[in-house]
Amino acid sequence: MVVSGEPGVGKTALLESAIRSASGFRVMRAVGVESEMELAFAALQQLCAPMVDRLERLPGPQRDALGVAFGLRAGDAPDRFLVGLAVLSLLSEAAEEQPLLCVVDDAQWLDQASAHALVFVARRLLVDSVALMFVARDPSDELQGFQELVVEGLGDGDARALLSLGGPRSVG
Repeated sequence: MVVSGEPGVGKTALLESAIRSASGFRVMRAVGVESEMELAFAALQQLCAPMVDRLERLPGPQRDALGVAFGLRAGDAPDRFLVGLAVLSLLSEAAEEQPLLCVVDDAQWLDQASAHALVFVARRLLVDSVALMFVARDPSDELQGFQELVVEGLGDGDARALLSLGGPRSVG
């Protein structure tokens, strides 16, 4: 799923609500960072870091590709197909123990290598107990074709009605 909308409209709050509601799920997170957009596999490493102990269980070519991508092994630039397969394998194996919710906030700032790998994985999560949620201001072309929720701001009347329901009040 892709959640999109303008800055400040409440996408991250909606994401946090989804995480709080995901009882029984193991939550894996990554956040796109504008200053890391040129660092290949930065966001992917952030998402997969809690599962790095499972690398040795992967088939050799996948293990080697992901090991190089994450800087755990020396080697030439890894094959992106093998990196995608390795991440799919990691998530699938982890989901056998407990369903996973993988959330990627600020997806508009993902490095290209991570974005490619995560989209590759998302398109292949058919029977696994893995939910993958991207949150972005303006989804890239790669994220087209996934279920999308566009979050829009409230109009003046709706905002006033919401505020009238309670919460902190100003004295004036």
